[in-house]
Amino acid sequence: MSDGTNPRSAKIVAIANQKGGVGKTTTAINLGAALAESGLRTLIVDLDPQGNASTGLGIALTERNITTYDLLLEEAPLQDVCQKTELPGLFVAPSTTDLSSADIELVSNERRSFLLHDSLRKPEVAAMGFDHILIDCPPSLNLLTVNAMVAAHSLLVPLQSEFFALEGLSQLMLTLREVRQSANPSLRIEGVVLTMFDSRNNLSQQVEQDAREALGELVFNTRIPRNVRISEAPSYAQTVLEYDTRSKGSAAYRALAEEMIARNVGVSD
Repeated sequence: MSDGTNPRSAKIVAIANQKGGVGKTTTAINLGAALAESGLRTLIVDLDPQGNASTGLGIALTERNITTYDLLLEEAPLQDVCQKTELPGLFVAPSTTDLSSADIELVSNERRSFLLHDSLRKPEVAAMGFDHILIDCPPSLNLLTVNAMVAAHSLLVPLQSEFFALEGLSQLMLTLREVRQSANPSLRIEGVVLTMFDSRNNLSQQVEQDAREALGELVFNTRIPRNVRISEAPSYAQTVLEYDTRSKGSAAYRALAEEMIARNVGVSD
């Protein structure tokens, strides 16, 4: 994928939903693992002050000396921030709670919404050879999420299979529209992925039906199931693909990666 300045530029995808507990971080790390497993060099940018993506990928707090806080506020080069994970081809730019003060610290910066864009769209980053950069956003529509949307080529939305799930999308779509109008007119929706799906549950089936009626082809065919292996994996600082490679959760994230790759065949930015 290209951003128009370098043919080696990575495809940048912001994974966002202002509602917490929808499987956003879980999707970021496991989709990233599946993309890396398929041979695509992938970076996960942890933009959530909770740092769950960093923890889930095995990066201990003591190893997070240079973080996404430094990337945004100290202009640290991405090369200094990103770290290897245990999975070949998968890297992470970790975060800590330092990032929680970013909104306040950036308020007087004229480029406050473009800092991540400026960090990720440099020629030096393209030279790192990433195929995909996934941004794990915080569970809110704050300045960090706006930075991710300004930096990204597309937006991936995890949607939990529960009552009122679709209603929570309205504010996110409004923010998307504002970002398109003011800072990133080419930002598109990568897709909506149903998470924590239980095919035996009538509510899950109803949410899927409503989502497909409202959003059409934007909804991925792949559904991420409720799966105990997915839930257990982070406590071992592993992706589900490492923790139980034959689980239904692993199969689902591999299928999601394949579907995302297929959707982007022939698409240029």
